[in-house]
Amino acid sequence: MAYAGLDLTGRKALVTGAARGIGATLAVGLAQAGADVAVCDLASDESWEGLANTVWKIRNEGQVGLAVDMDVQEVEEIRPTIRQVERDLGGLDILVNNAGIRRRAPALEVTEEDWDAVMDTNLKGAFFCAQAAARLMIPQGYGRIINIASQMALVGATNRAAYCASKGGLLNLTRVLALEWAQHGITVNAIGPGPTLTPGVVEAEEQDDARTPASSAGQAPTIPHEGRGNADQRELEFGVKMPLGRRMDPEELVGAAIYLASASAGATTGQMLVVDGGWTAM
Repeated sequence: MAYAGLDLTGRKALVTGAARGIGATLAVGLAQAGADVAVCDLASDESWEGLANTVWKIRNEGQVGLAVDMDVQEVEEIRPTIRQVERDLGGLDILVNNAGIRRRAPALEVTEEDWDAVMDTNLKGAFFCAQAAARLMIPQGYGRIINIASQMALVGATNRAAYCASKGGLLNLTRVLALEWAQHGITVNAIGPGPTLTPGVVEAEEQDDARTPASSAGQAPTIPHEGRGNADQRELEFGVKMPLGRRMDPEELVGAAIYLASASAGATTGQMLVVDGGWTAM
């Protein structure tokens, strides 16, 4: 018999950035644990196709699934969209702030546009989604907010000034919101994934490879092994940096999300559950 403390039956969840990758996987995982799940992403043909696929998987688990479009960079969209989700699902108990982007560049080359795009999505968007959700959760005296941060909220990495700053900010924001909303029965936690193989990561790395010369400003060139491209070299580097010896699969984050969304996590708040293959243990 399944452990009842992790049962999400009757709970209503919203997962942002859920057209594919980690967001889509977590949405389906919450449905497998018994939750009805709404998913959202940017309005585009590609995103709607991904959202439709995620909703199909949620419904295939026997749960209610619905899709809405919401750009978390547009604050004026957030409150009405989250209220719509609450009406359509019949409540809102769980918010997973997964929407996020990264733009890699040496610190001397980061533009204001890049900085603002990363901050507006990864940090500002997460805050205003949490704020809108909390306004609905406070009257019911219950809520679970889960921010998808990164192991880079704890450690730095070259060429990721905006990304690391946004995820470090998201971790401390998690702590602040946890302190403010604990009295209302709302827990606020984060998950810190390590390098995870998702379509968005693969696309971003392909773009980086196309833009980046053999040596970046201020860095020695990376010399691939003979016969290997940048992607193969990158996998070798992950094998060295991660005790796990590989990148993670999105499915390996589902257990953490179910726990933090469940009744079992009632005394867990203001924390980040790091699921990084041992990256930050080295």
